[in-house]
Amino acid sequence: MPKIYAPADIQGILPPLATPLTYDEQIDENAFRRMARFMLEQGVDGLVVGGSSGEGFNLETDELRRITMAAAEEMGDRGPLISGVIANSTRSAILKAKAVMDLGVSALQVTPVHYIYKTDDDSMIHHFREIHEACGIPIIVYNVVPWNYLSPALILRMMKEVPGVIGVKQSSGDLKSFADLMLNHAPGNRIFAAVDSLLYPCVSLGAHGLISMLTSAAPRQCIELWESVKRGDHERALELHRKLLRLWNAIYADNRLSTFKYALSLQGLDVGVVRRPTLPATPAQQAAIRAAMEDLVPRGELAKVA
Repeated sequence: MPKIYAPADIQGILPPLATPLTYDEQIDENAFRRMARFMLEQGVDGLVVGGSSGEGFNLETDELRRITMAAAEEMGDRGPLISGVIANSTRSAILKAKAVMDLGVSALQVTPVHYIYKTDDDSMIHHFREIHEACGIPIIVYNVVPWNYLSPALILRMMKEVPGVIGVKQSSGDLKSFADLMLNHAPGNRIFAAVDSLLYPCVSLGAHGLISMLTSAAPRQCIELWESVKRGDHERALELHRKLLRLWNAIYADNRLSTFKYALSLQGLDVGVVRRPTLPATPAQQAAIRAAMEDLVPRGELAKVA
């Protein structure tokens, strides 16, 4: 099992892994393990499983446990492991959290509930408090649900009032909300960026880490972006931002789980299908993604995918 990292050590490039599926939509564990090893070989700082990029909303509790265990076994002590909990009730979230309690997870990435209803602030506080009390694992709030989007004020309150909530993964395109969180968070809180189109400004504002689809689609380039900003080489960082934005614009679509998996396949990874009813990447999408990847990846490194 991997080493359990303190919240202060959860930082840097933390790619959310895709979940490879066979053509009958079963988890391909061997392909998943190869993907985890690929990311670690690129030099990422940790791994996230069961997030949106990994079809976490489609995974049964036993499937989440299975991929979390596989990632844990591949990681050892090479960085923190974060397991995603996407659920529509406190009860369901607790069941998923408890399923990975013994696997060396350093944190959970937990969404607000997301089916139709919007919870009030107090209910949201209780939701996250109950999950942490049930499992004892630190929680990163995955702030991604458009109709139950948590305001910076609520997130700051939650991190203050619920000891187990250590941070937030901010997934909105609203850079002002991210900037407000960076400005007002308490020491020890962790603010992660998941705004794929704005990774460069988020790192420049002091993000503690990046957890986004692009960090998985182009891990080496996101690492270089991170390191360029840290050493003050904003000319190189801006160049990478532009190339990564072109890739994101090619990936971003209603079927972006499929376009994302196609980008991974270009790097020689076996990703299989996306669970129905998500449509596969179209020929036009594939061409745009390949063109963007060819601008990012050294010549000769892309796989010849039909």
